[in-house]
Amino acid sequence: MEMYLVGGAVRDELLGRPVRERDWVVVGGTPDELKALGYQQVGRDFPVFLHPQTAEEYALARTERKSGPGHTGFVVHADIDVSLEDDLVRRDLTINAMARASDGDIIDPYDGRTDLERRVLRHVSPAFAEDPLRVFRVARFAAQLNDFSVAPETTALMREMSRSGALAELSAERVWVELHKALAADAPERFFAVLADADCLQPWFAEIAEVKSAALDIPLSLDDPLDRFAALMSATNVDAVRRLGTRLRCPRLAERLASLVVDHRDVLVHWRERSAEAVFSALAACRAFKPDSCLERITRIIAALDGFEPAPLLELVQEIDASVTVARLQAKGFEGAALGEALDRARVEKIALAQTR
Repeated sequence: MEMYLVGGAVRDELLGRPVRERDWVVVGGTPDELKALGYQQVGRDFPVFLHPQTAEEYALARTERKSGPGHTGFVVHADIDVSLEDDLVRRDLTINAMARASDGDIIDPYDGRTDLERRVLRHVSPAFAEDPLRVFRVARFAAQLNDFSVAPETTALMREMSRSGALAELSAERVWVELHKALAADAPERFFAVLADADCLQPWFAEIAEVKSAALDIPLSLDDPLDRFAALMSATNVDAVRRLGTRLRCPRLAERLASLVVDHRDVLVHWRERSAEAVFSALAACRAFKPDSCLERITRIIAALDGFEPAPLLELVQEIDASVTVARLQAKGFEGAALGEALDRARVEKIALAQTR
């Protein structure tokens, strides 16, 4: 029984990048042998085991045969007769199809090391086309490894997969995961550039396909992927945000942030020149006067997009919050619906006063 470090960990070690997780392949072993060593079996589709000390995943070497649509439509064969090369050939890219033996030797049957040196993302075999999720993985790797190019033959294969309708087989959740990882990367815009080059923006990113690439603004000064999603969608409109958010089943917060940026960006940036009523409406939409206010986050996103200085507006909101209170209006005799109307009116008046300073 031999155990090999495989996949992304080997790739990142060779690139000198931090290794965040380590996966292992077990060749010539059986479930009973691993259990006897204290490994805990997990997973239903194929034998995967957790190391008793490190909890890292050890999978029996396996082959896969396409049996149905989508990311999960495979029959898995895991047995002692499956070689390391058989296991590696089913992987997506050559740079992810390397292994390291216990003595440190690199096993590289598909020339991944050469592609690392040449900075190329290249599929291992025609089996790449059996898993449509790999289209989005390639785009995501392009965002993470921003000095890598996609091999022309891989782009051509991705284009064929798109034209076949295979991308529509995927679940929204899996596509969102790849997008989320890309948005956290060093060059998130490359995710869409690679998809566009391979005609793969449809059917998942139809709204992005309608935006000129120069307008896809994702400021790297924003750290949170959801903030970057909102910045990305700023080039669209509210209807587009809702359609894309629904299609991808993205987190509600992501859709909310994007909608607020799209809908209120102009008023918040130019709050001194817009009507006090319009400014108040934008602030209220961001729940600026509520405990769960997201105004600071929204203005941070807009600031990254427009060079807008949010401090004066945030200070105004704090000033209004401190001076226009329920208690003071109740002391003047306001109650019920009249109290709410008086609150809104007083806040609008404060905004109007600030605009004259």
